[in-house]
Amino acid sequence: MTAPHPDDAVLDVLIVGAGLSGIGAARHLQMRCPGKRYAILEARDAIGGTWDLFRYPGIRSDSDMYTLGYRFKPWRGARAIADGPSIRAYIRETADEAGITPHIRFGHKVVSAAWDSAAACWTVEAERTTDHSRLRLRARLLYVCAGYYSYAEGHRPAFADEERFRGRIVHPQFWDESLDYGGKRVVVIGSGATAVTLVPEMAKRAAHVTMLQRSPTYIVTRPAEDAIARQLRRLLPERLAYGATRWKNVLLGMMFFQLARRRPERTREKLIGMAAAQLAPGFDVTRHLTPRYNPWDQRLCLVPDGDLFGAIREGRATVETDTIDRFTKDGIVLASGKTLAADTVVVATGLKLNMLGDIAVSVDGEPRRPAESYAYKGMMLSGVPNLVLAFGYTNASWTLKADLTAEYVCRLLRHMDRHGHRVAMARAPAGMQPTPFLDFTSGYVQRAATVLPRQGDRKPWRVYQNYLKDMLTIRHGRIADGVLQFDVVPSSTQAGRPRRDSQGPAETTTVPAVAASEVQS
Repeated sequence: MTAPHPDDAVLDVLIVGAGLSGIGAARHLQMRCPGKRYAILEARDAIGGTWDLFRYPGIRSDSDMYTLGYRFKPWRGARAIADGPSIRAYIRETADEAGITPHIRFGHKVVSAAWDSAAACWTVEAERTTDHSRLRLRARLLYVCAGYYSYAEGHRPAFADEERFRGRIVHPQFWDESLDYGGKRVVVIGSGATAVTLVPEMAKRAAHVTMLQRSPTYIVTRPAEDAIARQLRRLLPERLAYGATRWKNVLLGMMFFQLARRRPERTREKLIGMAAAQLAPGFDVTRHLTPRYNPWDQRLCLVPDGDLFGAIREGRATVETDTIDRFTKDGIVLASGKTLAADTVVVATGLKLNMLGDIAVSVDGEPRRPAESYAYKGMMLSGVPNLVLAFGYTNASWTLKADLTAEYVCRLLRHMDRHGHRVAMARAPAGMQPTPFLDFTSGYVQRAATVLPRQGDRKPWRVYQNYLKDMLTIRHGRIADGVLQFDVVPSSTQAGRPRRDSQGPAETTTVPAVAASEVQS
């Protein structure tokens, strides 16, 4: 059954997701828009999002915590590359300290969101995971902080004869914490961030671990502790030291990314050489450490203190670069004919991307799909009013962009209040040429080509993946920039969808005010 839906129960902001982005969004609202009523709907039973979902051995950040941490809350841990439980505790602490936790409705999965132009608000329907009953909430602005991949399933290719295998086959996204791999022969299929995390951690207890990769990835060693940050904490007040370290890491990351893009061959040679230097002479660098693509065409893999290379150097782990022909009852036969003996196989083959948490979005009864929209400043969808999505960087820490987005939402709400607006919608110009939302060759991005929105060929429809540019555009750019339009009644001819040749003029209307009261179920 669907819960009652009183006409006066309208929130100012409804946040979807209680992970890193959602808790950050709530804290920004509290600090910058203290009078706004908000709630958070979280499908799972805990705070943390990604950092609560993933429980595989060694789970850790692949960005430094001085930039993955919130701008407003210093990271106090000793390790810059932190483990999953520490990050989860940091997010929970943020929510508890700020009184955000009571605003969260756990076990509520959002299934649909319908915009009503006459009422100038969203009606959001969520399913309770305990009994599958339904709840409806109404909100002036919908803020989706649900990440960009499916929690329900990962990317899991099928392999020939895998049903013959007598051992365990597990996917990291759905790790069985009762799995005992101590003294066992383990094969980890994959070469991305998850695989390079699993291999050295599992090698501590397993008889041996083999990382089976179809093709190599760039792997970079970084100290688990930031020596400069440690020194700054001794010399400066906490917030000043945190800010200085944060900017140091932002700028170094941007410099390296620009160098990789401008001088790919030089960067490629340097990265491969640094990795090879950490391995024993005779290791086949060309076969196992030389990717087919240029640096930052895909995300780099980070290994703290070179732990992966240490496991290989010490003989506890090996790397095989080949494809799978078939499984046998006690291992895997490769295309080369070589057989890998295994008791446990970990299929670290990646994520399945989605957008808006797979929420069915409609505007005045017409479905709106992200792939049919342009991304305004990388955080709003053309033709969709009063909806913001948190989408972080692929070449830097996710939270850098999530924080900027949260700041923008607060600026937008204050602007709308000052001018008496109830509706804000980005409308793409006619004739704009669509380009991919993410300029990445990674398999998970290519598989999501029909899911992700598009970016355009001009401002503010470009997705820069550049923190400084986004600061100018998002933190300091004008809200009323001539592209974001207010009190617009969307129509099928105004959705701003890619490949649409023409669009009619914007229609305006006086939108009635809506009351704000406590949410009811």
